[in-house]
Amino acid sequence: MSSSANSRLEAALLASMPVLFVALWSTGFIGAKFGLPHAEPFTFLFIRFVLTLALLIPLVMLMGTTWPQGWRLKGHIAVSGLLVHAAYLGGVFYGIYLGMPAGLTALLVGLQPLLTATLAGPLLGERITAIQWLGLVLGLVGIAMVLGSKLDPGTASFRGFGLEALACVLVALAGITLGTLYQKRYCTGMPLLSGTVVQYLSAGVLLGLGALWLEERHVEWTPTFVLTLGWLVLVLSIAAILLLMALIRRGEASRVASLFYLVPPVTALQAWWLFDERLPVAALVGMAITIVGVVLAARGQARR
Repeated sequence: MSSSANSRLEAALLASMPVLFVALWSTGFIGAKFGLPHAEPFTFLFIRFVLTLALLIPLVMLMGTTWPQGWRLKGHIAVSGLLVHAAYLGGVFYGIYLGMPAGLTALLVGLQPLLTATLAGPLLGERITAIQWLGLVLGLVGIAMVLGSKLDPGTASFRGFGLEALACVLVALAGITLGTLYQKRYCTGMPLLSGTVVQYLSAGVLLGLGALWLEERHVEWTPTFVLTLGWLVLVLSIAAILLLMALIRRGEASRVASLFYLVPPVTALQAWWLFDERLPVAALVGMAITIVGVVLAARGQARR
């Protein structure tokens, strides 16, 4: 094969990597939907983190990756892990466990760039631009349309899931948002792969304590659960992280960030195909408006 053909092939592979990353990432919500009938949320996540660490720690040693320097940085990374992994994944899994549709869960936690751009002003001293305010308004309008389409005024709850499920997903949104801000401020020197190990360790300890305290820790080791667990460990927690490292090393992080806006609709499409999760027209319009709002808020922040 000629050098020009090799160059074209390499360019094509590089162009497909961000799309592949987002496609893999969106399956995390679907994996929760498949696995949660067979294990409680914290128990499920604890097993996932133990298996991930059993693979990730030898990988860090094999690659010769440096570990975070100093206990202060390690402590900050551990705190970010509690927010980014324990609160986020714990909230997502518990919300879906309590009946929240996977597509709607993806949309709500997909508000993270919008909320981060809004909180960056008071927490990091950044100025909120007019574009960001427009994005915030559009995002809130879109979410109101999505949730309003499922509101049952007679019971003050939501059809198909309760207010507890909504609260869990909002905890997940708060966790990923605050964790992102915390990591930007205190973990700038974090090596990605070994830092992820520290984050998984702290999150796994907290989720393990949650499983001991709140759950019965019963697991049905069915083929569906084993395959789902294997997918989440190997594809989400290992392959997606390595793919992200490759993208960042090649300077493609901004493309990944922009494609993250496709996660909610991709997840909603997967949930419709696999679980027959349906959203009315008003909710679909609201989803589109919300995604536009998130894009405006995040781009306004990026320009500054």
